[in-house]
Amino acid sequence: MYEDAGISAKDMGHRPAFQEMLADMKKGKINYIVAYKLDRVTRSVRDLEELIAVLEKHNTYLVCDRDDVNTSSANGRFFVRMLTVLSQLEIEIVSERTKFGLNGAIKSGHLPRYYSNRLQER
Repeated sequence: MYEDAGISAKDMGHRPAFQEMLADMKKGKINYIVAYKLDRVTRSVRDLEELIAVLEKHNTYLVCDRDDVNTSSANGRFFVRMLTVLSQLEIEIVSERTKFGLNGAIKSGHLPRYYSNRLQER
């Protein structure tokens, strides 16, 4: 079992256990990668495309139990791509809302605690 507890799935490159799993796959030790949900594997469309290419090259498939994802078929690969696009959209919407909220708070004279603490440290 490979686990990157507490590390975000938004970037596969900074996940040591994930990289170890890919190395084992390339050595032929793994035929299937099983995950609870797709967004636990990746939330990046770019990373997903890279992952699917590597999986196909090494005859390995991704199965996500909760999302009914299975990349062993063309329909499964299409479905996984659509789910990842939606996950990435969700991340971008949350980011936009956060930035909008911070700008609104600053304009109304309320500095979020993080920024207040940073100013006091100077």
